[in-house]
Amino acid sequence: MKYYLIAGEASGDLHGSNLMKALTKKDPDATFRFYGGNLMQSVGGKLIKHYKEMAYMGLDVIFHLPAILKNMHNCKADLLSWKPDVLILIDYPGFNMRMAEFAHQHSIKVFYYISPKVWAWKEGRVKQLKKLVDTLYVIFPFEVEYFRKHSIESIYFGNPLNDSIDDFTKLNIDFETFVQQNTLEPKPIIALVPGSRLGEVTRILPDMVKALEDQSGYQLVVAGAPAIPHDIYNNIIKAGNVKVVYNQTYSLIANASLAVVTSGTATLETALLKTPQVVVFKTNFLAFLIGRVVIKLKYFSLVNLIMNQMVVKEFLQLNLVKQMRNEVNAIINNESYRHQMLTNYDTIEKMLGKPGVADRIANHMVQLLKKTN
Repeated sequence: MKYYLIAGEASGDLHGSNLMKALTKKDPDATFRFYGGNLMQSVGGKLIKHYKEMAYMGLDVIFHLPAILKNMHNCKADLLSWKPDVLILIDYPGFNMRMAEFAHQHSIKVFYYISPKVWAWKEGRVKQLKKLVDTLYVIFPFEVEYFRKHSIESIYFGNPLNDSIDDFTKLNIDFETFVQQNTLEPKPIIALVPGSRLGEVTRILPDMVKALEDQSGYQLVVAGAPAIPHDIYNNIIKAGNVKVVYNQTYSLIANASLAVVTSGTATLETALLKTPQVVVFKTNFLAFLIGRVVIKLKYFSLVNLIMNQMVVKEFLQLNLVKQMRNEVNAIINNESYRHQMLTNYDTIEKMLGKPGVADRIANHMVQLLKKTN
């Protein structure tokens, strides 16, 4: 069968690649065409557009609107030309909801893998999901009941991050090996994970470095995103005792004593890698003001949302340097505090199911397609 996938950012590329591998096992005749990244490309098929050319957020969307509209136009034309058996959408709702509408209008089956976070904002999209999407796959346990209240029966087979973490842990990259491979000092690490988008990095990394530059007993190491030029990091860290490692985010977090993480998927990855963390988020001030009005959530980090309690401290927008500094000191100096955080991580891991999520989802997709084709 022919599978058309759309992923618009790094996390979607990761989950898309794992799903493609699983689909290939379940359907030996699978062929792929996709918007995604290097990981999806490594599986096979035809890459139409790299997510690096699509990863816009916040007010950046307004400035890049012509490029976004062109991408949409080209994607629609490509869908009609290739005529896939199914369109698989991976998160990235601003773009993908429009593709779902187009596919629905042209009788192309739509699977949404990793549902839009409509429970956080833009709840009006629920009606669109119900109308436009044939099968909705969710990755958080609380989403099942949420969508059921809106008369949508979603499918939950666990969280695909468990697959990625399981694959990583089998590599068994210990601290000594990691330090030697990256020419780091043989002393404890504080991992700085400022995100994968340029705007995130330039806004939050300076605050991270400033908050922690006096932690002389630790070395600060930044998780470098492949889509961001090296000069960006170098200009921020300057001559400070801060290192950057690329394409090794899991290894960095797993071998760190603690991590300071920008809110997003990385907070959950850090929990599954069992590293204590502080969660921060900073956007442009206008977006912050709008967000305070339209986003009605008790917490904003995935770790806390899943547990529905404050597992990790999360700091938003203002006075970040002082708050990060104080929380890092609390994690370092309070053993029982660290232990409770790690105990909650174990609970989250159980809630997210066992590895093999991509295989279970791929099998479900293939069986559905066989019934309807």
